[in-house]
This record gives sequence, C-alpha cells and structure tokens, in this order.
Amino acid sequence: MALRVVGAGLGRTGTTSLKQALERLLGGPCYHMDEVQHHPSHPDMWAAAYRGELVDWDSLFDGYLACVDWPSAPLWPEISAAYPDALIVLSVRDADSWWRSASSTIFPAMGGAYFGPDAEDNGWTHMCVEMMNRFTPGWRDAETAKAAFVEYNDAVRRTAPTEQLLVWAASDGWGPICDRLGLAVPATPLPNVNTTIETRAALGLDALST
Repeated sequence: MALRVVGAGLGRTGTTSLKQALERLLGGPCYHMDEVQHHPSHPDMWAAAYRGELVDWDSLFDGYLACVDWPSAPLWPEISAAYPDALIVLSVRDADSWWRSASSTIFPAMGGAYFGPDAEDNGWTHMCVEMMNRFTPGWRDAETAKAAFVEYNDAVRRTAPTEQLLVWAASDGWGPICDRLGLAVPATPLPNVNTTIETRAALGLDALST
C-alpha cells in the first residue's frame, strides 16, 4: 500500500485537522506524531532517518495512506522520493500565530520531556532532539523559530515539484484537497480539532502551570 499524500507542513499548522480530513477522504489511516506512540520501534527509526540513514519507508508506513505533521514532515523529500505519485501538501499559517500556538503547546512539552536534565536516553529523546535540531537549534527563541518556519515553508515551495505540490491552509477547506485528489467534497465541514486550549489540556500543561 503506497502513500497517497505526503504532508510537508510542520506541526501546529492544522495537521491534526488535516489528518482527520485525509482519513475521511482516503478511507484509511494517516500517520501523525500521535501514531508514533503506537509503534515502539518507530522513534528509533525516525531518529535514524534524521541522521541520514536508510529507512524502510514501506515498513514504517505499513497500513497508512498518508502522513502529516512531525516527525515525517521535514523528511518529505525522502518520503516523496519513495512515493513519487503522492500529492505533497504543505499546510501553512502565518509565522506569528504559528509561534503562539507552538510555544504554548508542543514546544514546552518537548522541552521538558526530551531536552531537560531528566530526559531519558531512549528513542523518543533521540527522535525529538534530531528533529528539532534539524528545524533549528534555536527553536525555543521566538524570532529564530519564526524565521526558521518561514524559511522551511519557502524551501518546500522552491523545491517540491510544482505538479505535485498543494499549498493549503485550513481556511481553504475541502475544495483544493478534493480537487487535487479527484474526490468529491464531503457534505460535512472540514474537521477543526486540536486547538491550543485542547492541546494544552491533552499535554497536561495547564495542570503544570497552576
């Protein structure tokens, strides 16, 4: 089973909503950071991929029809090369709102779990350290992270094959995705999930901050 969609957009660009939308459209599961916890061997595989080692993508994505979000998004060139017929979807939002969301949710969660003195020496730590250092070693600084975010998106636009690339924002809705996949637009609204409030609650950040 080959991937039909390769998501190039970084986390906090509507990737959870996109995951659910693609699952609805394609009739099968979409890989996302949430999926990593269900596959004990995957963190080590992702860490290896970030180090430039060869990865068996068919094994890693077995049973999946699409992938979005970290950890797969920054490796979209390698994944797309393995699945050359897949649509590349770059999910986007403006840098300021992306930073506000990421710095309130996934960044503090990762910083505490995988970059602090109590971080365990395991696959999750290796994966997250490799992943965030690839993005930018200064990912906890607002201006550095926002600049890296803009440059990352610009690089995808420059390098992805035009005929394979869809630049998409959640506000675009179903239409552009369905058009590129040749599928009918669902009668129900596009999923809108994993808001900052919901994500902070799921990560236990509100409990930690009170």
